Amino acid sequence: MRIVFHGEDTASFADGFAALLDAPAEIAVLPVVLASEAHRAAYAVADVLVTNRFGAEPAPTRLRLLHAPAAGTDGIRIAALPPGAILCNCFGHEQAIAEYVVAALLARCVPLADADARLRQGDWAYWAGDPARAHRELSELTLGLLGFGHIGKAVAACARAFGMRVVVANRSPVPASPLFDRLFTLHDREFWSAADAIVVSLPLTEETRGFVGREALASMRRDAVILNVGRGPVIDEAALYAALSERRIGGAVIDTWYRYPSPAEPNPTPAALPFHTLPNVVMTPHMSGWTSGTIRRRRALVARNVNRLATGEPLENVVREPLG
Repeated sequence: MRIVFHGEDTASFADGFAALLDAPAEIAVLPVVLASEAHRAAYAVADVLVTNRFGAEPAPTRLRLLHAPAAGTDGIRIAALPPGAILCNCFGHEQAIAEYVVAALLARCVPLADADARLRQGDWAYWAGDPARAHRELSELTLGLLGFGHIGKAVAACARAFGMRVVVANRSPVPASPLFDRLFTLHDREFWSAADAIVVSLPLTEETRGFVGREALASMRRDAVILNVGRGPVIDEAALYAALSERRIGGAVIDTWYRYPSPAEPNPTPAALPFHTLPNVVMTPHMSGWTSGTIRRRRALVARNVNRLATGEPLENVVREPLG
């Protein structure tokens, strides 16, 4: 079997991959731009393609499995898949993202960095004994989850461990669960005013692009924070920038963006608008789910599916079955 890891972002999953396979395989790691004839030839004969992008190059003629090593498949043009190919994706990032969300919320409640910086200058600004110096606890806050899939459930479990109240808005019906206190429909605007912090984890589709817009942001509490760990364009860029720059919401923690590095522009600012100039924004470079644990779990899933493909067993995390 010929297995191709396409794109520099897949190389982490290729390391140690052969040891997880039940049978020997030819494994190649190719750059995103197939600039040489050797690269194009290796790509063209792949049985398995591990990539987050597909459709710009002619499809491999023998392709049986396209495996995205991520949850999102918005970079894959499904219509370009050969009819006999299976499309699968990966999760395994939800625990990492839940920890990122909790870390971001704790940083807003527990001012460790500021307390440290001040005390080094002899400033005891947070010293116990005066109610004015008290900081908040997570248990005082209500967390809103826009999306209740793998990420939403993991975030809710962490929030519950800190005693937070949790409200959920989801695209499909959700059974009652001890993980949340109240369930809203996705289009219920009351959801936006019900929380001190809102975590956006919706995938990017034509229906969700720009879903969080001016009206939703205007319904948030003025001191509330929004955290985007799903896909950048789910939140309308101009509406979010306006709400933050005009201080109509308390702040944002943004991990998923509107512009990303490319061969033509390796170090772009992550948006057309200058979010980097706003003091009420915490910016991170799409890192929330990128941990050693995520890499290990996703590598193992892709290897399991390759082993299942070889023996004719059903695959896990199927996004599209073969056609016909």
